[in-house]
Amino acid sequence: MANAEIAKKPKGRKVIITCAVTGSVHTPTMTPYLPITPDEIATESIAAAEAGASVIHLHARDPKDGRPTPNPDVFMQFLPRIKQNTDAVINITTGGSLGMSMDDRLAAPLRAKPELCSLNMGSMNFGIFHAGDKITDWKYDWEKPYVEKTRDNIVSNTFTQIERVIRELGHGCGTRFECECYDIGHLYTLAHFLDRKLLEPPLFVQTIFGVLGGIGPHPEDLAHMRRTADRLFGADYQWSILAAGRHQMSLATMGATMGANVRVGLEDSIYLGPGQLAKSNAEQVTKIRAILENLSLEIATPAEARAMLKLKGGDQVAF
Repeated sequence: MANAEIAKKPKGRKVIITCAVTGSVHTPTMTPYLPITPDEIATESIAAAEAGASVIHLHARDPKDGRPTPNPDVFMQFLPRIKQNTDAVINITTGGSLGMSMDDRLAAPLRAKPELCSLNMGSMNFGIFHAGDKITDWKYDWEKPYVEKTRDNIVSNTFTQIERVIRELGHGCGTRFECECYDIGHLYTLAHFLDRKLLEPPLFVQTIFGVLGGIGPHPEDLAHMRRTADRLFGADYQWSILAAGRHQMSLATMGATMGANVRVGLEDSIYLGPGQLAKSNAEQVTKIRAILENLSLEIATPAEARAMLKLKGGDQVAF
């Protein structure tokens, strides 16, 4: 499978590196390097772009205690600064975090009208409760209940909710989507919206591995997702790999040899290597960039990423 896929790919193809800077999964107690304040998020984003990330994926956090927040005013404290200091594509979450309503999840994207937004392609169990197993002393009182709640919480992304995001952001604002697929069924849901012509190619398909509740991180899981996406979308998509935790670098590398773009960042893993916390997002970007270049793969610039994904351009956003 892998050799056949490699053989299909033209020499010198460009690989998009996405960096997910802070997310809503990890909490401040888990790592002291998690960017929390708008200043920290902006600084980390700019450094990640300078290291080679052409797409920066962003959540916001309450600067007082690091809990995820949907507040557009917080987003607006770092979005303009990142735009002013980099040419990177800015990608805003529509997934938000636990307990956020769809109005919450859409508030910042609808205000910012970005080039790109994430879009989860199905409801799912999303377990992070095991991440707190070895923590006895939490820095903030919200963290432990937040993590434990994932034992009995479903992340909701119904057909109606997905369609709302597509119509309001995609059709209404010209935003395109990083379509996040945590399992095989999510690829078929994406195909459903493509068949209805609510989405148009090229799709940016982010296949996600190793999240408890989604598809696993085995190489055969990766190959199965790729075969299924090829069958459903043919040449009409850009494939990307995101793997959680310790699987981040190994699956990204494997995917890259098979034709994928890659995503790293402290949202997806707080480690740089076994037992070694990443001190910054830029460290992870630098590591995956070196791996890609050692594989004779070329890193896409922001302009090249925009062309590959057919984005509207940084001059068409509202920040």
